[in-house]
Amino acid sequence: MATDIEQIKKKIIYRSNYRGTKEMDKLLGAFTRKYLDQLTREDLNQLIKLLEIDDNNLYNFYNGSNTDIKFEDNKINNLFKNFKY
Repeated sequence: MATDIEQIKKKIIYRSNYRGTKEMDKLLGAFTRKYLDQLTREDLNQLIKLLEIDDNNLYNFYNGSNTDIKFEDNKINNLFKNFKY
């Protein structure tokens, strides 16, 4: 079980640091480094869903701009929205 969680964390670290745009690489990389070790398995699953969102919508959500998709009201989205980079 712990090995499974570690594999999930490695996947999250990679996906948060290699997005395609330097801005999102830095923003999500810093966010992940700050919170990753504090997250529950449910939180990790929410973070994976967040990382599946395209950079443009994710950046707009972070900045409070309009997005093409609706973001769920959950712990990870709220942490990300309020994260100070």
